[in-house]
Amino acid sequence: MSDNDTPKQLLHLVFGGELDSPDGLTFRDLDALDIVGIYPNYAEAYTAWKSKAQSTVDNAHMRYFIVHMHRLLNPETEA
Repeated sequence: MSDNDTPKQLLHLVFGGELDSPDGLTFRDLDALDIVGIYPNYAEAYTAWKSKAQSTVDNAHMRYFIVHMHRLLNPETEA
């Protein structure tokens, strides 16, 4: 596989934690955030996110997120 055939690396971070309110985005304890991992593409990040989200479905305050790190590192990157 040549460099031209290698898929573009678009890093994604999956993390989560308990929120103060199910409707908000303020975490109860930043020290208790669950950093699941950094993934080379959205598909792998989505798989990890889905697994973690499903494992915590009984806790209404627990939320997991996918952050498009490649957009933060290079804001000109297309969606």
